[in-house]
Amino acid sequence: MAEPHTTEPVGEVADASALVPEQLGFMCGIEVHQQLATGKLHSRQPGLLYDITIETVPSDWKRFERKLRPARGEGGAIDIAARFESRRNRSFVYVQSPNAGLIELDDQPPLDHDEDAIQIALTVSALLEAKPVSLLQTMRKTVVDGSNTSGFQRTSLIATDGTLQTDGGPVGIDVLCLEEDSARKLDTLSTANGDQVIYNLDRLGLPLIEIATAPDVTSPEHAKVTSMALGRVLRQTRKVRRGLGSIRQDLNVSLACGDRVEIKGCQDLNWIPRIIRLEMSRQLHFYRLANELRSMLDLAPLPPDRRSDEAELESSIAAAVSEHLPLRLVDVSPSFDSCESKMVKGGRSKGHVMLGLPLAGLNGKIGIKELDKEGAQLPRLGRELAGAAKLAGVKGVFHSDELPAYGIEQEHVDDVRSALSLTPKDGFILCLAPQWQAELALESVLQRARRAWHRIPQEVRNVVVKKGAPDDGTTSPMRPLPGGARMYPETDVPSIVIDSDRWQSTMLSLPMSDQEREERMAGYDVSSDQAKQLVARELDDIYVDHVGEMPHKGWASVVLENDEAHPELCANVLKVKEQGEITRESMNDIIAAFAGQQPTLEQIAAYGEANGYKPADEGDLAATIQTIVEERSDFVKERGMGAMGPLMGVVMQTVGAADGKVVSALLRAAIQSKME
Repeated sequence: MAEPHTTEPVGEVADASALVPEQLGFMCGIEVHQQLATGKLHSRQPGLLYDITIETVPSDWKRFERKLRPARGEGGAIDIAARFESRRNRSFVYVQSPNAGLIELDDQPPLDHDEDAIQIALTVSALLEAKPVSLLQTMRKTVVDGSNTSGFQRTSLIATDGTLQTDGGPVGIDVLCLEEDSARKLDTLSTANGDQVIYNLDRLGLPLIEIATAPDVTSPEHAKVTSMALGRVLRQTRKVRRGLGSIRQDLNVSLACGDRVEIKGCQDLNWIPRIIRLEMSRQLHFYRLANELRSMLDLAPLPPDRRSDEAELESSIAAAVSEHLPLRLVDVSPSFDSCESKMVKGGRSKGHVMLGLPLAGLNGKIGIKELDKEGAQLPRLGRELAGAAKLAGVKGVFHSDELPAYGIEQEHVDDVRSALSLTPKDGFILCLAPQWQAELALESVLQRARRAWHRIPQEVRNVVVKKGAPDDGTTSPMRPLPGGARMYPETDVPSIVIDSDRWQSTMLSLPMSDQEREERMAGYDVSSDQAKQLVARELDDIYVDHVGEMPHKGWASVVLENDEAHPELCANVLKVKEQGEITRESMNDIIAAFAGQQPTLEQIAAYGEANGYKPADEGDLAATIQTIVEERSDFVKERGMGAMGPLMGVVMQTVGAADGKVVSALLRAAIQSKME
């Protein structure tokens, strides 16, 4: 292990792109969660996802309301994240989709593992050169946000100690697990007694492969490369789901002067380097702020490397800070009786109170919104304090560095400072909410304010998303980083032995690599672009399995243009076209018309004739084309072969159903004849 850093970290917080990872003790690992294309993991329900929003939930889907309470782990302790969640006073409503039964509602014990999911997980383990466990034991992992009806997620360790080869060097694979996906959030409603979160149960229980790398990622850019490499390995199985939300990346990031933070919500791989660099900037900023605050109280400085921290010293500093920042909440509502702010008047009309929290010595330290060199918000204590308050369910807080603003005038600020008995060096936080919620929010704010004298807290953060995309790459706090107390054995699911015979069978049946697939496609008469698209879109197996005696390029076009249609249907439509019964241009329409059916060749031909898709007789077609060319002989002589395009449209409009290639050949011959 390297020696701890003893020199102060260098770099400009406002220029995250210029920060040098090696100089800052950068460490990063990645967790990838990939949905598998199977049924659910511990129920035999189909793995369907329904395209609904809170506004479009069918009225006949039942709803169930629950409240979750924290449970003690195997060691008897309550996990820190679960303890925090229990104070938020949230309730949960679960919408029962058609593929959610008693197991999803936690009213029936789970079934054993989906066998296909286990085999896919073993295959990925082999591709990553990981070592399988001998006994697959399911564990319960406490989940605190209500996204699992049971309050926990079932997860099974499959393999450990693998290696992923990347362009930036090898990255170790610490663990590969098979686990249940969570329910999908539809909406959050604010009530007088706390938030009510509404979930759809369609996704709950879908199998996920979770892959956690070692902290071998060397840079923010290497993190993107590593994520892409993991995605390629998973897709190599051809048994994972595709599309938005089917794969999710979590980033574990730390600097020597900071601490480990887990960042969720990294859907777009192109954003990964920016998200990581902004987290580096945030950790650097709060390290420097901590030492500035320590100097203010004549406390020992924070070492530039967390490995040099002394627990006893940090404990004494925490005690000094707690004494400096006591919990003192004051009802300052009377100071706002004359306030014309819409937010304030609206809250007061609902019976909300305005509570104030004094923060001694923090005037000017909380910060106001500023942007870095690339337009992202610079880190500031005020944003972290607001994030802590929002976890209690309030929409936000007001703080002294940003006031007067939002309709709150200087006179109201002066009244608050007087009511809180503040000096010019002191800051304050205001929260407008029901009293119980305002108290909880300001308690959270105080805890985070006290942390400003220490390293950043270990926590889970979420990428700030607006209008469906990352806002600027910055993050907001979600919950404390879970500890070991969240795991305990699942007694309802039997253990599974992974013996050497099964592992050898897996090793002998590994899927082809992308290179092998490209080499296989080289044996067919298709264009290089078609071959690349078929492999990239994972359609090459369909192509190979059904090409038979069909024209190679024609079949490639049909597969690429109808990738969601049944292959047998597509093949039969192409066969009917090759028999001359329907036109090339009509094929996609006919495939769409027969979606979900398996018509015979005769039925396809009959449908084509009935709907005007049968090609015109070639003799009649040639005569029609000759007539059109003769009528426009001056145009043909003037434009030569340049007349092809305009006349092609005229011919197709005149003859209706016709094969474009045949029309093109006949028209070309007619024009050339006219020019001679």
